[in-house]
Amino acid sequence: MASGLLLGGAVAALVTAAVPAHNPSGGFVDPPPDKIVINVATVNGSGCPAGTAAVAVSEDNTAFTVTYSDYLAQVGGNSDPTAFRKNCQLNLIVHVPQGFTYAIASADYRGFASLQAGASGVQRASYYFQGSSQTAFKTHTFPGAYNDNWQATDTTDWAQLVWAPCGVQRNFNINTEVRVNAGTSSPSKVSFMTMDSTDGDISTVYHMAWKECPGK
Repeated sequence: MASGLLLGGAVAALVTAAVPAHNPSGGFVDPPPDKIVINVATVNGSGCPAGTAAVAVSEDNTAFTVTYSDYLAQVGGNSDPTAFRKNCQLNLIVHVPQGFTYAIASADYRGFASLQAGASGVQRASYYFQGSSQTAFKTHTFPGAYNDNWQATDTTDWAQLVWAPCGVQRNFNINTEVRVNAGTSSPSKVSFMTMDSTDGDISTVYHMAWKECPGK
């Protein structure tokens, strides 16, 4: 991954090589060879306090990654009663080369969960462009007992992709949530679920699809 953009900052991520993406006719559209710049407009939520998330663009223009360092939900024991749910909304300004538009084709989420028997963890996410309707939340559930890394992937068929409007700037919003439900587990035992990058390997990757705008 290219060097990251710390939230609250605005740094250009230079992109070079092009890897093709499928288009509806079965051909290919190459990702633009010019640079992509992602500026973080706002970040809000209990899962991403200021300075705890970062964005980086891949060198081949096909993905960007968000890493978190304080995204943890938990229940049981002496846990704060409000800690069972954490969320984060990222508002991103994505500058793409003229004549191209993009959509998020898939997203990979990763983290770690320690869930007692009877408890469960939930990860969900939705996406939308400024001025457009929010997509339906895609939800992944992990039942306890569970004590391991977890991974979830949201995939959208090409025909259902939501494309950024051509010729105008529309901020891209990502809403994510991690929730832990105590269920029938013992109230004295802690269950937790993270979406973070404590060891530098856990991150959320958003894979981008590209197409040319009309009249390019």
